[in-house]
Amino acid sequence: MALLPALLLLLLPLAALAVALATVLLGLPSYDIPPGVNQPAKLRLVLAVLLGTAALGRILEKTGLCSQITFGRYVRQGRKLGVDPKLFIQDRHFNKVPVRVYQPKATSDGRRRGILFFHGGGWVFGSLDTYEKVCRYLSRESESVVVSVQYRLAPEHKYPAAYEDCLHATIHFMNNIEHYGVDPANVIVCGDSAGGNLAAAVSQTLAGRSDLPKLRAQILIYPGLQALDFNLPSYHQNRGVPLLFRERAAFFALQYLNGDALHMQEVLEGSHIPPDMRLKYRKWVSPDNIPEKFKVRGVKPLRPTDFIAEVYETVKRFCEPNLCPLLAEDAIVHQLPESFILTCEYDVLRDDGLLYKKRLEDNGVRVTWYHLEDGFHGVISLYDYCGFSFPAGKRGLDSVVNFLKSL
Repeated sequence: MALLPALLLLLLPLAALAVALATVLLGLPSYDIPPGVNQPAKLRLVLAVLLGTAALGRILEKTGLCSQITFGRYVRQGRKLGVDPKLFIQDRHFNKVPVRVYQPKATSDGRRRGILFFHGGGWVFGSLDTYEKVCRYLSRESESVVVSVQYRLAPEHKYPAAYEDCLHATIHFMNNIEHYGVDPANVIVCGDSAGGNLAAAVSQTLAGRSDLPKLRAQILIYPGLQALDFNLPSYHQNRGVPLLFRERAAFFALQYLNGDALHMQEVLEGSHIPPDMRLKYRKWVSPDNIPEKFKVRGVKPLRPTDFIAEVYETVKRFCEPNLCPLLAEDAIVHQLPESFILTCEYDVLRDDGLLYKKRLEDNGVRVTWYHLEDGFHGVISLYDYCGFSFPAGKRGLDSVVNFLKSL
């Protein structure tokens, strides 16, 4: 592994270009770039790079040089940035969890708001460096203290490792908040994709705590919130749209839960959940709870499949709210703080966000919802990223900043 960076610098740029060009020339027949998506030509190029990276990762894994996941992390890790003239930035540990703290240098009339940020990446990818530009932007533009949390990643560290790291870092921050000039009544948890899942789970856990200040808000950016039904309308409408394909959504959930992707096909087909349990949760996880306007691009009802008890035994923790927050009981949901939910039209996880929005509103929780009509999954993570930034991502990021300023 020590030779990997040097070897990649020498060989992979040419190989990646060759694979990417070949993929484009082949026409990407298995994938879908909807005409309504923001900058479809650029997204097509991003898809080509993603597929080229995946192909190279498989080659490296077959040669024994490194695993495909290790290679993927290396490619996504981001580069070190220079000093930010407007921020103090320091790496620390909160209860043994690595974090990066961003504090505005400008003087403040009072105590600032504090934001715990949990990055996306399917619980498998992502790092402090990957989300450096996003966190700097949030801290500068909202004039907030931001704490970016480097939770442990799957498959090496299975559920509940990531959730526990985010929870412990949040509690540590709340217990030591005076050191950062933050108002204890204005602490927010925030995350995108898998990080949105973690933010929702942490928010639910803290809702019933009387020994800590109440969270001011939760910000969930295209979150993944359930693993019972991978056949909701958005999963079929956007099954081939990057950056997250339907199969990869199940792959990541299984990696987080079990450290492998066994039984992925059974999970996609829905045979991993007992009929009585599916009926129990249908009041919360059902296309019936999704507004009709989001079904115009087509609905593919879940076909009855034979329940496989052996598969359920390996994934039954999918029914735990700390893993799938959409399944939390009403007694918990009604205690949750004011919420912001961002969804993207061209995203397999769109309906998870819509369903949670309904659950929150039904329980009297105030929700600010921002929908990117031309957005796709991961668009915010590409903000100012190697020329792959999209206007929709900037709009989404600014909507988060505006919500923060309103608190």
